[in-house]
Amino acid sequence: MKFTHLIEINDLLNPMIVPLAREQLWRGLVLRAEAPQLFMPHLDECTIAEHADESMQRTLRYGSLVICDHVRLLPQQQVQYRIPAQADIAASSLDMTIEEPQPGLLYVRFTYDDGGANDGAAEAMYNDFRRAAYEEADIDTIRVIRELAAAGRLGPE
Repeated sequence: MKFTHLIEINDLLNPMIVPLAREQLWRGLVLRAEAPQLFMPHLDECTIAEHADESMQRTLRYGSLVICDHVRLLPQQQVQYRIPAQADIAASSLDMTIEEPQPGLLYVRFTYDDGGANDGAAEAMYNDFRRAAYEEADIDTIRVIRELAAAGRLGPE
């Protein structure tokens, strides 16, 4: 299944929404990779085996399920998650891309690819459920980033 959606970060026409600076948004997306427990309360443990300036190898543990992945950081632009095929898990990917069509107007595009086909009625129903779950998780990611920014944990605006 391939799936993409966009979340608006700054609504320049709505004064009720406190805008985020691109740097704050970026630091929040990087923090999601470095400290995913802040964003995924059901995650039991994250161990970062290797951490370079623009990449990291992680091991995530959800109960007895263990997933190894690779995260690549394209500064101020994109965070790429790559999960190679392992045990009963197929290869998959997630990209979080910052888009700024005009100064201050920020979006994050979330792009998922699990390498699977989208055929069959049962598969379509399952994919609809997964899409909804992914969107909800991504909305939560942005909510947590906003909370961290409001608390001053993502630096100045």
